[in-house]
Amino acid sequence: MESLDLTDHFLIAMPAMADPYFSRSLVYLCEHNPQGALGVIVNRPIDLTLAGLFEKVDLPLQASRMANLPVYFGGPVQTDRGFVLHRPRGEWQSSLGVTDEIALTSSKDILTAIGERGEPADILMALGYAGWGAGQLENELAQNAWLTVRADAAILFGLPPEERLAAAMQKLGISFSQLADTAGHA
Repeated sequence: MESLDLTDHFLIAMPAMADPYFSRSLVYLCEHNPQGALGVIVNRPIDLTLAGLFEKVDLPLQASRMANLPVYFGGPVQTDRGFVLHRPRGEWQSSLGVTDEIALTSSKDILTAIGERGEPADILMALGYAGWGAGQLENELAQNAWLTVRADAAILFGLPPEERLAAAMQKLGISFSQLADTAGHA
């Protein structure tokens, strides 16, 4: 049997999701393989801008067009660490290539480039990430905790955070109001 690979997909939390970290969340999966999965919640801005974050880590932010970009709660794992979801991929010290265009980077060299040159052009800065061990995500999918749909960079980088969940659901042809808050099996 071929293993499931949901890399470059959105996970849409079902209405019955009780976990406060994931309730009404949209997760972008950066990696999914037999060892587990890693993703970033992309619709939960926190009360911090990129300018505020750069000030906290004592880095200059000369790219003023990025100063007011929100920082996101990326997930409950390593919340003290920054992760930059970005395109184009570029060459960075610690990157996970997701697609030919998109990568997730956690090294300081990308922060320096953002601060000095405003590059990469499209970024989503998150504190923390969401992680699943081997088989854990597959079990959650079997329990109807998540809907999945192929991700769309236009949703990630082109829409405000409050519109991303609805846009991802629209790719499935449904809205949140159409979903039951209890899971069932046929």
